[in-house]
Amino acid sequence: MTVSRLLSGGGVRVPKVLATDLGQGFLLVEDCGDQLLLPALNDSSADSLYGQAMDMLLRMQAIDVPTGVLAHYDEQRLWDEMALFPSWFVQNLLDLPFGRNEQTLLDNCFDWLVASALGQPQVLVHRDYHARNLMLHTYSLPPGELVTIDFQDALIGPLTYDLVSLLRDCYIRWQPEQVRKWALAYRDNLIKNNRPAGDSEQQFLTWFDLIGLQRHIKVLGIFARLWLRDNKAGYLHDLPLVLHYTMEVAERYPEAAEFVEWMQVRILPACRRQPWWKEIDR
Repeated sequence: MTVSRLLSGGGVRVPKVLATDLGQGFLLVEDCGDQLLLPALNDSSADSLYGQAMDMLLRMQAIDVPTGVLAHYDEQRLWDEMALFPSWFVQNLLDLPFGRNEQTLLDNCFDWLVASALGQPQVLVHRDYHARNLMLHTYSLPPGELVTIDFQDALIGPLTYDLVSLLRDCYIRWQPEQVRKWALAYRDNLIKNNRPAGDSEQQFLTWFDLIGLQRHIKVLGIFARLWLRDNKAGYLHDLPLVLHYTMEVAERYPEAAEFVEWMQVRILPACRRQPWWKEIDR
């Protein structure tokens, strides 16, 4: 309820809460239909639909959250998320033994990613802002109003977190140049609205890349856990794209060279032996 009120008060369209009985844990929530954004995306519609999604994100990030209302995406939380990768993905899913030197390598990589995340301007972060958590309202007038859902884990965190969740979506892929174009268009809109956007395009894109790398390392662990603990096999089919994003970004940065080599030598060969593996074209 707190996050819903924050978002709606800031002009972000969320399902309306029509009635509550908090004592018994009941909410009566507006029916927005069942049209997720994901199946509506194609080469013809993407510019318009992502434009609407980024406009919503601008409004979300402009919300002035009172002190203490939301927790912060702090160092411990960022670290704990990435720790899911060696435990659930490497050791449990791939069944690979994990040595002390490997942990040191990951510690160094994770420290670098955490420092970048904490160095960004901090704003309200949805934390799962992607095409399965955006809906085209079936019953609005005119139909197709964009609505966001699944925002209950919102925090105060890095400026580019939700943007990279949207544009490097784990369930749909766009070409890197198109993603770069959308990301820089978002930065231009931040500047037009007198909002922090980094000292240069390169700084903004580096923030975007590195928080995306943090997120995708986390997601590898989460998707493995969803299968192994919760028996949700569908997420296995999304692992190759998340691995692709992970390597695509890490290979651009000298600071990740040891991580890249370790992934190439140790992790990817084990992935290629898995029944869920498929190649993603570069």
